Amino acid sequence: MRELFDEMADQSKVNPMEAARRSARAVQRKRFYANAGVGETDGGFTVTLDGKPIKTPSGRTVIVPVRSLAETIAAEWNAQGEFIEPLTMPVTRFANSVLQGVVDNVVAVADDVAKYFESDLLFYRAGHPEGLVAREATHWDPVLFWARDALGAHFILAEGVMHVRQPENAVAVARAALPGDAWEIAALHVITTLTGSALLALALFRGVIDPDQAWAAAHVDEDWNAEKWGVDEEVAARRAAKLVDFNAVTAVLKELRQGG
Repeated sequence: MRELFDEMADQSKVNPMEAARRSARAVQRKRFYANAGVGETDGGFTVTLDGKPIKTPSGRTVIVPVRSLAETIAAEWNAQGEFIEPLTMPVTRFANSVLQGVVDNVVAVADDVAKYFESDLLFYRAGHPEGLVAREATHWDPVLFWARDALGAHFILAEGVMHVRQPENAVAVARAALPGDAWEIAALHVITTLTGSALLALALFRGVIDPDQAWAAAHVDEDWNAEKWGVDEEVAARRAAKLVDFNAVTAVLKELRQGG
């Protein structure tokens, strides 16, 4: 079982959350257990395979904070066929990456998210055509207005892709709004890297926007180009793969809130 996720372990040394989205080269293993279940232990809940708790590649027992999350992971293991396919187990991959790369590095992961506040997707706007300009404003302005009014983070917008230095105070107050819980900041890290926007991730975490709104906002320009020039199948395939992890992590956030 450990070898199955060794690829993720290697990647997490470079980026603690990269493992939550990448396991395409993991070695395929035959299913070696009959049933996955949930157990209770100090500090949370375990996922068991034929009664034995699963572990991360480094040997750490997988303990999750809420039962519903453990049940989701167990369901992923129960859904496996003759062979175990990690790509169909996004919440398991996420849990492994949290326990191996985040629980002991919460501040570093939060700092990595906060870097996006310096060059967030939402800051850089199209100058034309008018339809795209209006669509970006529709999806992005409400989040920026929320950051300004609720957090006191006043960010600067720019036309085009030329980097604009953001006010240090705006970056600092947005950084202070990030959660300090390992599971929550890990989820925000995944959402940030998948969408290109820490502001979208933070607004989603705070309940200002829902997952569908966040995903649509992250792909305004891509959707505009697809409408005008047609869908690029390769781009669409990458987006579909990312959406699997996005949906899994947003579901984790929901379970954490309900379980907390």
